[in-house]
Amino acid sequence: MPPTAPADVESLERTISRFVENIPRRIVCLSAESADWFWRIGAWDSVVGTTAFFTLPEGAKSKPRISGFSTAQIDEIAELNPDLIVAFSDVQAPLLAELMARGFAVLGTNQRTLAEIEFTLMLLGRIVGHEQQAAHWLREFQKRLAPVEKVKVRPRVYFEEWNDPLVSGIAWVSELIERAGGKDVFSELRMQRAAMERVVEPDEVRRRNPEVILASWCGRMVRIPEILARPGWNGVAAVQNKRIYEIHSSEILQPGFRLVEGYERIKNWLKPAEGK
Repeated sequence: MPPTAPADVESLERTISRFVENIPRRIVCLSAESADWFWRIGAWDSVVGTTAFFTLPEGAKSKPRISGFSTAQIDEIAELNPDLIVAFSDVQAPLLAELMARGFAVLGTNQRTLAEIEFTLMLLGRIVGHEQQAAHWLREFQKRLAPVEKVKVRPRVYFEEWNDPLVSGIAWVSELIERAGGKDVFSELRMQRAAMERVVEPDEVRRRNPEVILASWCGRMVRIPEILARPGWNGVAAVQNKRIYEIHSSEILQPGFRLVEGYERIKNWLKPAEGK
């Protein structure tokens, strides 16, 4: 959900106002980052169902798991009697259309940049009447994602979001790589909002010769030996030096607070060796 489209501001404000006047008390989260955020800002009691991709925090009360990412148990959702269903990305659009046709109130966001993520987190906080708590956690989010200072050399970094075909990093991942002191070798593609618009050829990855490869295959385990064995990649610096690292999707591909964990990993992996 881009935060800066002037034509949409008035309509968005009216929508938010309606939500605030009738704060939802039974929320189904089809995306993990929204469930995590509601838990952090103290609105967990309002959540009645979540995606199976949400990792329940220690001590949090368990909620029914009623969806994957692109699929959901609609009859089970109906039994939960939600007054709001929250989803993320164009991938979930067909699912949202089906839910809307069934008469459910839905909120679908499609954030791609860090700025859009921050906007969405504040929006969610306002919808449940927890603006102050959301503002507190957002300040922490911004603090922990502060750019690394005094970077002397920026290693070339290739982020792989999927392996067949190869998909380069979404905008917020590219931004985090740069903040961590790296140089995204496919930065020109990051504003392409759909994954299939960020498909890259193996030979082009080889030509750009990344010094570090980061991979997170959308919930699927990364097979590093497979990356090492790709034809023609034996001359790639990251392959030669075995600087290939997996980041769990919950820490890098879910646009919420847990990006701070993925960012810490990236900073450590890009940190220059002592004496360099």
